[in-house]
Amino acid sequence: MNCITISGKLVERKALRYTPAGVPVSEGWLQHSSSQTESGAERLVEVEIAVVALGETARWLEAAPLGGMVKLTGFLAAKSRNSKAPVLHVNTLEFLEGNENGSILQEEG
Repeated sequence: MNCITISGKLVERKALRYTPAGVPVSEGWLQHSSSQTESGAERLVEVEIAVVALGETARWLEAAPLGGMVKLTGFLAAKSRNSKAPVLHVNTLEFLEGNENGSILQEEG
């Protein structure tokens, strides 16, 4: 199984681009910080991970403000054949701040 849900701050985003087939693509970086328990001990976890979204999800990622908190759900894949660095491919995102209710969930479809 390869399903990741992670929250954090969107710290970088490239300009929206399109594939040759006309599919929108948005790429950026998510900064995550949390306290986790490992072997009974608390530890601070800080990580930055590359993220990519395609289609309608790319438009939602493009709308997310830099520095804004989001929750992303998707899967990990290698960046390319030549680079095995992990990239989170976003299927859904949730804005965690910036509106009345505290969150807006991006609907699939």
